[in-house]
Amino acid sequence: MKRLFGTDGIRAIAGTPPLDPRSVRKFGLALADVLAGELGRAPRAVCGRDTRESGPWLRDAVADGLAARGGTMTDAGVITTPGLAYATQAGRFDAGVMISASHNPFEDNGLKVFSRAGMKLEDAMESRIETIILDPAIAAPPQGVARAIPDDSLVSRYVQVLEAAVPAGRFRGLRLFLDCANGSASAIAPAVFRHLGAVVETQGDTPNGRNINLGCGSLHLDGLAARVRDGRCDLGLAFDGDADRCLAIDRSGRVVDGDHIMFLCARRLKRHGALTGDAIVATIMSNFWLEKRLGDEGIRLHRAPVGDKYVLERMVAENAVLGGEQSGHVIFRDRSTTGDGILTGLLLVDAVLDDPVTLETTLDGIVPFPQVLINVRVSEKPDLRAHPAIGPVVVAAERAIAGSGRVVLRYSGTENLARVMVEADDDALVRAIAERVAAVIREHLGE
Repeated sequence: MKRLFGTDGIRAIAGTPPLDPRSVRKFGLALADVLAGELGRAPRAVCGRDTRESGPWLRDAVADGLAARGGTMTDAGVITTPGLAYATQAGRFDAGVMISASHNPFEDNGLKVFSRAGMKLEDAMESRIETIILDPAIAAPPQGVARAIPDDSLVSRYVQVLEAAVPAGRFRGLRLFLDCANGSASAIAPAVFRHLGAVVETQGDTPNGRNINLGCGSLHLDGLAARVRDGRCDLGLAFDGDADRCLAIDRSGRVVDGDHIMFLCARRLKRHGALTGDAIVATIMSNFWLEKRLGDEGIRLHRAPVGDKYVLERMVAENAVLGGEQSGHVIFRDRSTTGDGILTGLLLVDAVLDDPVTLETTLDGIVPFPQVLINVRVSEKPDLRAHPAIGPVVVAAERAIAGSGRVVLRYSGTENLARVMVEADDDALVRAIAERVAAVIREHLGE
């Protein structure tokens, strides 16, 4: 198992292991070594960051590590995570390093690595990088030996791609409210939507290094909902700190989550004959209503493990053009190699304008299935379905709700927890089944 990389890179409190200066310099060295082993030469990398105050010194530490092996690094500056992925691919860099902790508070930060194709690294490569970082026999390179070379054009080129995502003037007459989370979207998203003709009001667009995600952005929607409803806006859009996710608010103040966004966009793509294979990919956590309603539209739903990295892997395997997560990470694979919050907002607004019924009418007809999630602390993590006592209980539970719900079992990647999620159209039955499965796990594996 990986010890440093989670589902979305390395993440910790900035300044503490594994995001202390020494470890980050060693990360740069490890990345250079792994890339050089594949390329046969010193690598060229590009980095970007969100608005956290720790971003610049983390950038410098990565550059020091790369330079210790002859590598070089270009600095895209403050940019969204999908913007950095685009810059990596379009600029033909060997790797991209995004310095961000996404929706976390400013004290945290992280390192996300993209391949030259603009995709997150495979697990095997992350494990090789980890091995070098954790090897005590390999010394950390010295500090202050390198400097990332600034290139402001990388953000400008990414903005042009966003502006071209929908026809010019498409949003003329619309009133939109954007919450930029005081993060990477602050200078980009309002300009793009205004370029396309919308009247834009904003909040969370004055970053100071410490206010990223602070009471704003996609994790704090109450304020945006009130502003949209009271200001009579047509739609509100909220991004997270690095703008790789987007959630929305309708005119009445209701949340439009990632499942809603995928449904609306999938339906539009199918109507235009652009939904390859008439299928999309979501994670195991997407509500069962999505699967049922997509089925009514003649669209199949493939499920992947939690994490947009794994959603993309399944999309590639199924040749799907649309996939994502309930949290608002949505991937349009024919346009981007990763979840892009601003692009998602653009294409959602486009889909809403194209729909013969209003967004509010569509939401009125969606009733999420009752869902219960129970966490059970465990002492070990065997295959739950193969366990001689737990497996039969799970099979019986699935039979009880066959065709009208599902049972999802998974372990936490960072804690000794088994997560039991049950959903179906009967609230009492859902709770009874979840408690039964959780009880048998607790009985046989509990601490």
